[in-house]
Amino acid sequence: MRRVYAIIILLLTTSLACGLITTSTTPTSVPTQPLPTIAPTDTPSAKPTGTQALVAEVTSTAAAQEEPTKTPYPTSALDNALRDEINLIQTQVVDERGLQPRDQVPVVLLSPTELRQNVVNDFLADYTDEENADDVYELSIIGLLNPGFDLRDLYINLLSEQIAGYYDNEMKEMFVVQGQGFEGPERLTYSHEFTHVLQDQNYDIENGLNYNDDACEADTERCAAIQALIEGDATLSEYTWYQYYATAQDQQQVIQYYNSLKSPVYDSAPAFLKDDFVFPYHQGLTFVQTIHDQGGWTAVDAIYKNPPVSTEQILHPELYPADTPIAVDLPDIASSLGTGWREVSRNQMGEWYTYLILARGVNQSANLNDSTAQSAAAGWGGDEYLVLHNDSQNSTAFVMKTIWDTTNDASEFSSALQRSLNARFGVNAAQHGDTLTWEYSGGYSTLYLSGDTTIWIITPDAPSNQIISGQVTP
Repeated sequence: MRRVYAIIILLLTTSLACGLITTSTTPTSVPTQPLPTIAPTDTPSAKPTGTQALVAEVTSTAAAQEEPTKTPYPTSALDNALRDEINLIQTQVVDERGLQPRDQVPVVLLSPTELRQNVVNDFLADYTDEENADDVYELSIIGLLNPGFDLRDLYINLLSEQIAGYYDNEMKEMFVVQGQGFEGPERLTYSHEFTHVLQDQNYDIENGLNYNDDACEADTERCAAIQALIEGDATLSEYTWYQYYATAQDQQQVIQYYNSLKSPVYDSAPAFLKDDFVFPYHQGLTFVQTIHDQGGWTAVDAIYKNPPVSTEQILHPELYPADTPIAVDLPDIASSLGTGWREVSRNQMGEWYTYLILARGVNQSANLNDSTAQSAAAGWGGDEYLVLHNDSQNSTAFVMKTIWDTTNDASEFSSALQRSLNARFGVNAAQHGDTLTWEYSGGYSTLYLSGDTTIWIITPDAPSNQIISGQVTP
């Protein structure tokens, strides 16, 4: 399963940030409840900093023949006014964030339609129909999607809904929308995206942080934590830019944009996906803000030398960096199930997705309240899960082994999952020693609890469940 934010380039940054900005009175604290809107000022607030750093002049396709961009679209050169605006924002971000640019980054102007198509084309090149089908097998068996859901179509529509601009760390280019003005929302977005440029040039997102397609497909949990660091950093940076550099007009336009924002595709998306999409911005911001409060941007920069490795660390900053995931290894199971079975995925669920399973399933009657789900997912120590599928039979199997910090944590999760599965499967669990079983129309599930370990299995029938159980339980 690819985490949603691992395949979707930043799209709703401005709208999500606006929602937080208009409920926060200062960029140095994370809002936990709505607060009064920031009042527009006549001039940007003075910010006590060191000497402003000079930023390399931006370019466009037509203006940079010596360094051509890779976009397939013809673009117009930046006019002097826009060039000056962009250079000013870059200088301001460098000044407040404290990272120095190392190379010139082309700024590519695209129409709204071209910008959306650019993003969709990038997405489709990396996400096949087969990968889509496998993701749906996985997300449906753990209860987050209905079987047969058209996830690929949703992604494409979501990618096309809100795009103000983005930085592509593979192409090393900044894409900016043209033809609809470079106003407060676009300027705010640019401050966020230029922070990504500085991150990439100083820490190398793809190789230095090992945040790339192959690495993230193999370890979604680690990449979820890296993404939260990157986006939390950029979100705090844009807060700071808004506080100290946004003009009264910027602030008014941002607030107007937020108040008139409509995002029907995002609003109608499955519950888990909406939460998962904002995880790197909201929870990532809380994580970065906590570190920043302890030592400013210097402390944030130090994280890149020892990045977080789990969503547990993001959700509980006090556990970073000492509390690392416990290694869990499941055996090869597909071959033991018989002909036609294949391993769809092998990965880590992590504390965040464990919470989503308990609180954001497609069957609303099976969802626990947030505090119960959060408490049950906390205490996660490490896990590994497998999803297996038989294409000829259209059958899916799932097993997840989790080691918890304490036996009480394991017991709490087991009780919470039991409540959820009773509602989801429409039958109360039967107790057989240390194992709970559910036999329901179309499936068979077991939950094993022993000490600090839980093992959850879902199969099409009891014999398949027994085969898997025999290999993974003591």
